[in-house]
Amino acid sequence: MIVIAGPCVIESEKATLEIAHELKRQLKGLPIDFYFKASFDKANRTSVHGFRGPGLEGGLKVLSRVREETGLKLLTDFHSVEQAEPVAQVVDVMQIPAFLCRQTDLIAAGAQAASKHGRVLNVKKGQFLAPGDARNIVEKVRESGDGSKVWITERGTTFGYGNLVVDFAGMVTLRKLGVPIIFDATHSVQKPGQGADGRSTGGARECIETLGRCGMAAGASGVFLETHPNPEQAKSDGPNAFPLEHVGAWVTQLVKIHQLAVSMPEVLASPRY
Repeated sequence: MIVIAGPCVIESEKATLEIAHELKRQLKGLPIDFYFKASFDKANRTSVHGFRGPGLEGGLKVLSRVREETGLKLLTDFHSVEQAEPVAQVVDVMQIPAFLCRQTDLIAAGAQAASKHGRVLNVKKGQFLAPGDARNIVEKVRESGDGSKVWITERGTTFGYGNLVVDFAGMVTLRKLGVPIIFDATHSVQKPGQGADGRSTGGARECIETLGRCGMAAGASGVFLETHPNPEQAKSDGPNAFPLEHVGAWVTQLVKIHQLAVSMPEVLASPRY
């Protein structure tokens, strides 16, 4: 089972290292493929005044330090064609944010850099995209990169204004793509623009655990979660951040559900049907 976890954004080198060490401690011994996640730039903040992070150069230095101190594998976002190569030199998984999932040049650059450096390209399915349309993302990656590995992450679908909904029937469609499907349990509870004064994103943290369990039961290959030691003080996406102190206990539950799900063949998949 793939687990992607870490803070939404690099707030400081010290804070990022502390979270990385704590996640390594809590998740030690679990049968998972773990990737530490942190963004060097939140380029799609609701408000122009929102905290964005240290930027490409400073952020990659922090992530390199995380690897040096913890030995953890890394994941981070990139937002432009020019960022693909330097990001691929540092992290194990390059991630294309949901809002950029249809940008052909960005996907091509990511696929080429991922192939060159032996990385994985994780593309978040946009909130505006039907599950079946994700096949075009996979085709773009395969056409652009020589043997690039690609994951697709489900993070909910826009449902009116200021709300997201997760259609788990869509997981059936996504699984037919033949690539690992990650369920983003924290962004799926976002309430866009519903934070203070409409200048930040709100969220329903109380729904994270339930949706995560459903994702594993629906056949996801892994879970994505953003976490913070004090979500109320987080500089980005605090309302939908999972409390750091409870990550190990929750992931342990998800592993059990995942193991049960993969051990149970689908009845209607038999030749009889």
